[in-house]
Amino acid sequence: MNITAGTYNGRKIISPDEKITRPTLSKVRMSVFNTLFSMLGDFSGKTFLDLFGGSGIMGLEAISRGFKEVTVFEKNIKAAEIIKKNYEMLGIKPNLIIGDSIKLIQNHEDFYDVTYIDPPYESGIYEKMLPLVKSKIIVIEHPKTVVFTQELITKQKTYGDTILTFISK
Repeated sequence: MNITAGTYNGRKIISPDEKITRPTLSKVRMSVFNTLFSMLGDFSGKTFLDLFGGSGIMGLEAISRGFKEVTVFEKNIKAAEIIKKNYEMLGIKPNLIIGDSIKLIQNHEDFYDVTYIDPPYESGIYEKMLPLVKSKIIVIEHPKTVVFTQELITKQKTYGDTILTFISK
């Protein structure tokens, strides 16, 4: 996997075993950040939270594109080790918090400009997460089988079986 834009454009990162994570495709990552740019403008001074880190690619994309601060939550120890390695390869110290995202977010007081939610597709935790997140914009990557009420949705984009839902609070 490669970072798609910004300071670290083209840099390769390690991906965890696909039994552990489901990497976000590059065209989906580009769409996330292009849409966020249209909503927020310049990313400098902005904060980003990735609730389900996986390889850490979304946080690294955010840093590469100029976000001031990025926090990553990851429950799986093997995936967390890969996130650490990916950040180290770029000379960055990760703000990585290891643990269950639902439990962590309940006790996490920080407010973020953007929160990215991409749990295992069949986890059934999408609706549980929304009221817990303190963020200006929430981006949710989910399968077509997960549907949100229309009044919550600011924007939505479809990529095959993957949908990106943007919610502004």
